[in-house]
Order: sequence, then structure tokens, then C-alpha cells
Amino acid sequence: MFSDDIGMLKELLTTFLSTIIDVAPIVLLIASFHILTRKSIPNLKKVVFGVVLVLIGLTFFLMGLEQALFPVGELMARQLTNPEFVVESYTGPLTDWQAYYWVYIFAALIGFSTTIAEPSLYAVAVKANQASGGTIGTFHLRFVVALGVAVALVVGTYRIVVGDSLATYIMVGYIIVVVQTIFVKKDLVALAYDSGGVTTSTVTVPIVAALGLGLASAIPGRNPALDGFGLIAFASVFPMITVLGYAQFNDLVSYLSKLRKIKP
Repeated sequence: MFSDDIGMLKELLTTFLSTIIDVAPIVLLIASFHILTRKSIPNLKKVVFGVVLVLIGLTFFLMGLEQALFPVGELMARQLTNPEFVVESYTGPLTDWQAYYWVYIFAALIGFSTTIAEPSLYAVAVKANQASGGTIGTFHLRFVVALGVAVALVVGTYRIVVGDSLATYIMVGYIIVVVQTIFVKKDLVALAYDSGGVTTSTVTVPIVAALGLGLASAIPGRNPALDGFGLIAFASVFPMITVLGYAQFNDLVSYLSKLRKIKP
């Protein structure tokens, strides 16, 4: 027990030192900018205290990824694809993609829940609500984006199970985005594109990456290095599709309501 504690403390110290090295270029750049412009940093004590909190927070976050989120994601993927579990829930051959329907259900639920909890998405939703004067609902945007990630992980896990080409799926996804962009109001295009970026952040990425790697490791014939990655790319594309689709749906509703008013 004591040796485990010592080992964890050593790992914590190593992670902290690594975090300092990673954050140092940003701090040096900001400090150099203020030195060159000969401007003092307002509230210097608070800024320094904030930097220290960032270092501590990142250290514990990285430790949490390695100690909890990655192992839990891989464990859940292995349990869902365990042959004994699949046999109990499916009577057909294990080579069928239908045999892993529990994986798809779990992927959808984990994608939706982690995206709803994503701090960066919440920040974008709040700013979008403020910029639009309240016309873009904070919860509505988060719900639509989370729905896109849920669908993305279902399609992504299906791709891992059947072993299809990742490039084909991603190209088709972006083609759909381009086509939607042509037929949607331009004031929502940038928001839709940003919505695809904020989904791949602190909460979603670790669990999604662990799910993909664990799934590729558990399914016979799949290479984790080749098939395990790619779910994050799906989680970036599909929210764009759902947000643009939501905008198109609202446009259609507005158009139909106008027709009803014009109609005698």
C-alpha cells in the first residue's frame, strides 16, 4: 500500500513537471509581449495565482485521465464486446454487426451525456444565446450538438465493428455539410462549424478515445492503431450536420407559418 502511494506521488510529480514544460512557452510568450510593449500586466498577483491553478488543475486532470477515464472506457468496451455477453444477448453469429447492438446503444448514450457535460460547449451556447438576443436557446443548441455526437459514435463504432474505411465516412460527412451550407442561412453556418470543434474537448475526448481503442482491441481482426482512432473525427463532423439540420428545420417551420398567414 505504501509503495503504491509513493508510486502515485512520483507519477503526480512527473506529470506536474511535464505540465510546467508544456505551459511554459505560453507564459513566456505573454511575458515577452508585455516586456516588448513596455506595458505592465494588470492584477499581476491574480494572474500568477491563476497560472498556478492552471498548472495544478491540468496535472490532476491528466492524472485522472490515466487513472480513471481511459481505463474505465476500455473496460466498458471490453465488457460490451465480451463473447459471453454477446452470446447471451444475441443468437446469431458473432461476425454479424448486429451482434454488437449494445455497443451502439452505449456509444450513443456516452456520446450524448459527455457532450451535454462539456464545459466548452456550454460556453459557446451561452455566447450564442447572448449574440442572438436569445433566439438561439442555450439548452436547444447543447441538445442538438449532443444528439449529433450520439449519432456520430453509433456510426463510428459500427465502422470499427465492420472494418470499413474511415476516409469514406468522413468524406461523405463533409459532403453533407457542404451541401447543407449552401441551403442554410449564413448567420448560423459559423456557429454550426464551431459546434463541431467544441465537442472534442476535455470531457468527451478521453472517454471517446478510450471507447474506440477498447473496442478495436476486443473485436477479432481489428488493429487498435488503425481502427481504434477516428471516433473523435466523427464527433466533429456530425454535430455540424445536426446544427445545420436544426437551422434548416427552423427555416422550414418559419416558411410554413408565413404561408399560413398569407393563405386567405
